[in-house]
Amino acid sequence: MNLFRGRLSAFRWRTRLTLWGAAACAGLAVVAFTKLADLALHTFFELANTHPGLPFPWVPFVLAPLAGMSAVWLTRRFFPGAQGSGIPQVIAATRLAARGEPVGHLVSLRIAVGKIGVGCLALLGGFSAGREGPSAQVAASILHFAHRLLPHSRAIAPADLLLAGGAAGIAAAFNTPLAGIVFAVEELGKRLEAKTTGILVSTIILSGLVAIAVEGNYHHFGRMKVSEFSEIVVPVLVYGMLCGTLGGIFSRLLLWPQKHPDFVLWQWRAANPVRFAGCCGLVVALVGWMGGGLSYGSGYTVTSVLVSGDALSAPWHAPVTRYVATLVTYFSGIPGGIFAPSLAVGAALGASTCEILGFAVNAIPITALCMAGFLAAVTQSPITAAIIVMEMIDGHGMVISLMAVALIANAVSSRISPELYQQLAQGFMPQPPR
Repeated sequence: MNLFRGRLSAFRWRTRLTLWGAAACAGLAVVAFTKLADLALHTFFELANTHPGLPFPWVPFVLAPLAGMSAVWLTRRFFPGAQGSGIPQVIAATRLAARGEPVGHLVSLRIAVGKIGVGCLALLGGFSAGREGPSAQVAASILHFAHRLLPHSRAIAPADLLLAGGAAGIAAAFNTPLAGIVFAVEELGKRLEAKTTGILVSTIILSGLVAIAVEGNYHHFGRMKVSEFSEIVVPVLVYGMLCGTLGGIFSRLLLWPQKHPDFVLWQWRAANPVRFAGCCGLVVALVGWMGGGLSYGSGYTVTSVLVSGDALSAPWHAPVTRYVATLVTYFSGIPGGIFAPSLAVGAALGASTCEILGFAVNAIPITALCMAGFLAAVTQSPITAAIIVMEMIDGHGMVISLMAVALIANAVSSRISPELYQQLAQGFMPQPPR
């Protein structure tokens, strides 16, 4: 009996150490992705501002089409499955793994490498894309690979391991371990097996801690300067409905190619994917030029300025250009997420309308409300959206208002569009023969 217990204990510890080692590798991979993405964006803005005195900034009009065409060609040729956000792939892989079907075409080390490298190439062209969703696919790919290193293939269900990997990627990318756990339950898998919950939750947390150890315990968009948030009810209602409507339309537009593949534009995209990406690059450059460069990249810099209070307002066109640029970026087929751009749309929406709607005195907290509201409307994961924003900006004093605006936005959005990631995941599932 003692021998049996000793073997069982050794088996459990080998399982834990394997998973924790994989989680640490996932955290390091996400940190590397962050560094490369920041370098790509910094390089783009340096090149785009080389000749600021010229009336027509030509650099983005060259970089964006070339980067888009190269990214789509590389993805289709060497890294199929790496296109888009990455979260739909993780959801689809989780479902397939639960049925015992292969998932190597959705999560693998090859795809993880492509997601990082090609995703950074797209950012080098100024596309409005984020790295947070792709980080979920990167981390899930690493933990999926780790499954073959476990002492027994049945130690952890492959579907649960993929779920934990996707959540670990979110936790490490946003520096929000709690949000990673909530995201695993609310969006990725909507379930966890009781016998493995402790190990998987510790895996998610460890990935986030590794990222913190390397990057430091920072707040993703800085620390919010809020002394008092008065008149909370009216702004929450107004911006909950506004963000819900705009986010629902945004989500419905993202699903347009999947829902209506016979539309002439999507037929041409299917026949000429590389050329289509080049055209999207031109549109991204044009929108960026018209909007004074506010729609280029992930939106991290502009959002940080608004959240920190260094700027209390944004021009009226800031949310419009970011909205359009993110849609076009997604349609192009490059590897890139919509988390950070959605937060940027929300921040710009709040900062550009708070004075018009008579809420200028609460400009900074309203920026945060719109970030949570718009993200909740797009993803229809309201608890995750509220917690992500709360943890990212150190806005714990706003937790109730963030939850309220996210729930209202989600309720409105759900009347306009189905769940975005769940619907996109259907596109990666085997289709029944017609």
